[in-house]
Amino acid sequence: MKRKKILHQSILTILLIIGAIVMVFPFLYMISTALKGPVFVFEFPPRLIPSNPTLQNFITAITKNNFGLYFWNSTYISILSVSGILLFGSMMAYALARFRFPGRNLVYALILFFMTMPAMSLIVPQFVLANRLNVTDSALGLIFMDMAQNLPFAVFLLEGFIREVPIELEEAAKIDGASPATIFIQIVMPVCKPALATSAIIAFLGVWDEYVWSSTIINTPEKRTIPVAIASFQGVHTTNWGLVFAASLIAVIPVLILFVSLQKYFIKGMTAGAVKG
Repeated sequence: MKRKKILHQSILTILLIIGAIVMVFPFLYMISTALKGPVFVFEFPPRLIPSNPTLQNFITAITKNNFGLYFWNSTYISILSVSGILLFGSMMAYALARFRFPGRNLVYALILFFMTMPAMSLIVPQFVLANRLNVTDSALGLIFMDMAQNLPFAVFLLEGFIREVPIELEEAAKIDGASPATIFIQIVMPVCKPALATSAIIAFLGVWDEYVWSSTIINTPEKRTIPVAIASFQGVHTTNWGLVFAASLIAVIPVLILFVSLQKYFIKGMTAGAVKG
């Protein structure tokens, strides 16, 4: 029995190692290509460790095609969008989890429905709405739609987490004379840090990597975001993949920083928020 258990653990470990290699290899190859000159990108057989590594692709990516400006545009748009998602998402989640009001079930059903809708199917109505609100070719148009696309999942995750928060904490605060706003800000939100961190990471990924909507409504080059900047490095007939991968690696840095800083909350938030009480 002990041998069988050891065999199962060994097989599982080997499978996990293989899976990790499969997941990590594309990222390693991306780093390798970014450190190669144009002549060595398509060498055969390909080398994972460059024979003549260079940082020229990174220097070119930063200094070419207004990359720094696009990076800044994506940064402040993502920060404002994620802040709005967390603010409105937490308030909506708290209302759905703690209050009973007419239409509550309908609102929750609509949230689930919009979670399942492909973003591409909403491009036309979103453009019509943005045009009527006069927010096309502006950061507001990006922020509003990014919030709308990522808000349903944040509400779903936070609502499930808030349901798991002991109601006794809020009842004790009510006895002490705390208002609903005070309970929400000082009691519920601190307890919901794992769910808030998880929502922030997922929302940031969605906003930071968004390409289709930003390329649809933004016409002024100075207002474009970083995915558009990376796309601009691709040529019509040939593409300098070393340059594209270098720009992509630079774009990954904020995501890694956010994930590393919030990783201790991430798994707890995903597991607790996904369980309905």
